[in-house]
Amino acid sequence: MKPAQRLTAIIEREDDGFVAFCPEFDIASQGASIEEARANLIEALTLFFETAAPSEVARRFHNEVFVTQVEVPVG
Repeated sequence: MKPAQRLTAIIEREDDGFVAFCPEFDIASQGASIEEARANLIEALTLFFETAAPSEVARRFHNEVFVTQVEVPVG
């Protein structure tokens, strides 16, 4: 079994579907549902790890990703 790495997936609605984004590697995918977008992101990341040179994986990796919310005045 191949080793696994836990990564961040940010999923948001976009028009009639969903976009899934992995900020650690700046890779995104989409799907008609949250589950499909998530599965497609996993597939995109898997293909990236299978085909990218180790130097590209290291260059694109952002090891400090912070997901939070901010409050700003609007209007």
